[in-house]
Amino acid sequence: MKIVSAEVFVTSPSRNFVTLRVVTDEGVVGIGDATLNGRELAVAAYLKEHIAQLLIGKDPHRIEDTWQFLYRSSYWRRGPVTMAAIAAVDMALWDIKGKVANMPVYQLLGGASRNGLRAYGHASGADIPSLFDSVREHLELGYKSIRIQTAIPGIKAVYGVAAQAQASGERYDYEPAGRGAFPQEEDWDTRAYLRHLPTVFEAVRNEFGPEIPLLHDGHHRMTPIQAAKLGKALEPYDLFWLEDCTPAENQEALRLVRQHTTTPLAIGEIFNTVFDYQTIIKEQLIDYVRAASTHFGGISPLKKVMDFAAQYQIKSGFHGPTDISPVGFAAQLHVGLAIHNYGIQEYMQHSDKTNEVFEQSMTFKDGYLHPGDKPGIGVEFNVEAANAFPYQQAYLPYNRLVDGTVHDW
Repeated sequence: MKIVSAEVFVTSPSRNFVTLRVVTDEGVVGIGDATLNGRELAVAAYLKEHIAQLLIGKDPHRIEDTWQFLYRSSYWRRGPVTMAAIAAVDMALWDIKGKVANMPVYQLLGGASRNGLRAYGHASGADIPSLFDSVREHLELGYKSIRIQTAIPGIKAVYGVAAQAQASGERYDYEPAGRGAFPQEEDWDTRAYLRHLPTVFEAVRNEFGPEIPLLHDGHHRMTPIQAAKLGKALEPYDLFWLEDCTPAENQEALRLVRQHTTTPLAIGEIFNTVFDYQTIIKEQLIDYVRAASTHFGGISPLKKVMDFAAQYQIKSGFHGPTDISPVGFAAQLHVGLAIHNYGIQEYMQHSDKTNEVFEQSMTFKDGYLHPGDKPGIGVEFNVEAANAFPYQQAYLPYNRLVDGTVHDW
């Protein structure tokens, strides 16, 4: 079997996605996700101009060899553009292998380690009553674990609050990146955030009780000592995790956070390789790996980093909002179903338009996900539907402090 074509599609049903479609001489089709939110065309060009031609004539079954070739032969390693491009190839080849074997990918990874994958949803509100309404809505949808994000008094626009008017003036349920030629500016005040957030979790626990696992995303906006202060302040409310409490490029910062709080920590949605995790896994500075198959090089390295993490009793918590296409999301579900040290899966439901382009076998029932048992990844790419939604330029927002300093969003 040989690869005869590798096509790249950029489509925008509610948001932009980059999809690689690989076809063999026997007509077997594999698809992969290469979406990099706000920088989609950079990855599309990398695939079109530098990788697609390298795949023609190659054996699609040689997944590991292809991965190592694409990673090492470029000389310039790592980085989100490179790793998203490699991820798309890796997923597409696993998809082909599963279809040829007539098995879902998780069977090729060792088979299921559980019956379903516990998921969490995104509840948010501009105030406490609307937050409560959002929590109830998610409970009714079947979620048994819920992320809590809230507006902050005095701040006009805050990441993660879907119903709050953003700087663009629109909701961003499906896509925080604003359409247009320049990113939207938002404001930020860490002290106001640190004062307000514990009162929110107190209110949620008083309303919904101690049983529901609650999560929160700090989105890289705190210094290490601020993150430690927040983690300690949230301890009475028994969080499942505090995510991205401080920029993790400085991995040593998490030592300071660990010294001051027992709140579990989740890190890594912006990480690209196992080397980003090397210190924080080995020193047990986190509890959950937040890597995304799409940004981490695909299924192959995601399985490897989780095997590394298993030695230290660290579990998975893969990145899974709608900036991961249904293809990348399904790839994570196969890994999650197979590994022993699964923790939880973020699950933000895609729009109807997106589901028209990506036809999925995945299911969500009673709070649990399953990738389905169709051969391969379990997602089919509708080329005709994709072509009906052309690319639209979009940028993620950015923050400035009161004095005008650019800050992490």
